[in-house]
Amino acid sequence: MSSLESIQAAAAVQPKVEQQRQRAALLRKRGFYLALLGVALVAPLAVYPVFLMKLLCFALFACAFNLLLGYAGLLSFGHAAFLATGGYVTGYLLSQYSGLSTELGILAGTAASGLLGLGFGLLAIRRQGIYFAMITLALSQLVFFLYVQAPFTGGENGLQGVPRGQLFGLIDLSSNLAMYYFVLAVFVFGFAVIQRTIHSPYGQVLKAIRDNEPRAISLGYNVDAHKLLAFVISATLTGLAGATKTVVFQLASLTDAHWHMSGEVILMTLLGGVGTVLGPLVGAGVVVTLQSYLSNGPLGDWVHVILGVIFVLCVLLFRAGIVGWLQKLIRRNFK
Repeated sequence: MSSLESIQAAAAVQPKVEQQRQRAALLRKRGFYLALLGVALVAPLAVYPVFLMKLLCFALFACAFNLLLGYAGLLSFGHAAFLATGGYVTGYLLSQYSGLSTELGILAGTAASGLLGLGFGLLAIRRQGIYFAMITLALSQLVFFLYVQAPFTGGENGLQGVPRGQLFGLIDLSSNLAMYYFVLAVFVFGFAVIQRTIHSPYGQVLKAIRDNEPRAISLGYNVDAHKLLAFVISATLTGLAGATKTVVFQLASLTDAHWHMSGEVILMTLLGGVGTVLGPLVGAGVVVTLQSYLSNGPLGDWVHVILGVIFVLCVLLFRAGIVGWLQKLIRRNFK
C-alpha cells in the first residue's frame, strides 16, 4: 500500500473513531444522570424530605441563574425579584381561590416571573458589564419595596398558610413524600430545559456572544434578541423555583425578594462552577447544607460571615469552582 493510500485509509478511520468516542461520552453522561436520578428517588428514605425539597428549589434557582451568567455572560444582581414574584403570585392565588389547582397556581407564578423578566430585560439588555448588573439590582429593589407596601403580599409578615392542595386533583400534596417527588419532577423538567437550551444551536450562539460579542455581531446575529431570550428563560425558571418553594413551605416572604438572595445565588453558582452543568447544583447543595447545619448550632449568628469567607477562598483558590476544578483535575490525570 502506498503512502497516499495509507493516509486516505487513516483519514477514513479517524471520523469513525471520533464518532465512537462521542457516542461513548454521551452514554457515560446519560448513565451518570440516571445514577443521580436514582439517588434522588431513594434519598427521602435517608434524609428529611423538606430539606431535600429546599435543596432542589435552590438548585433550580442556581441552574437558571447559571444559564444567564455562565452561558450568556450576563451578571444579574436582581434575580431575587423573579424568585419572589413566582412565590407571591402562586401563594396569593392558592390562598384566595380555593378551587384553583396547585399546578395552575405554580404555572401562573412562573408566567408572572417570565413577564417580569421580559420587562427587566428590555431595560437592562441595553447596557453591558457592571452597568447591566446595577440596572438589574435597581429594578429588583423597586420590586422589593413594592412587595413591602403591596397589600396582597402581607408586608413583613408575608403570605402564610398557603395550601399545598392536590396535584391534578388526585395526589394529596400535604404528604411530604408526595410533595418531594413532585418537586423532584419540577427540578428534572427545569434542568432538562436548561440542558436542551445549552446544547441547542441557540445555546452555541449564546456561548459565542459570551466569548466574543463583536465577532457574533459581525457574523450577523441579533445579539440583543439572543440575550433577551436568555434573560426571559432564566427569569421564568427562577419563578418556577420560587413558586414551588412557596408551595413546599406554605410561605412567601420578603426574604426571597431581598438583595441578599441575589447574592446567595451568585455564591452558589461561583462556588459550584460558573458555566458548568452540575456546578450550580453542587454549589446550592453546599450552601443550603451549611446554612441548615450552622443555623441550628452555636455558630448560627455567624452563618453569613462563614459563607463570606468560603466565597473569598473559592474566588482565590478555586476560581473555576468545585466542579470546574474537578473537571480540570480529571482532564489532567485521566486523558
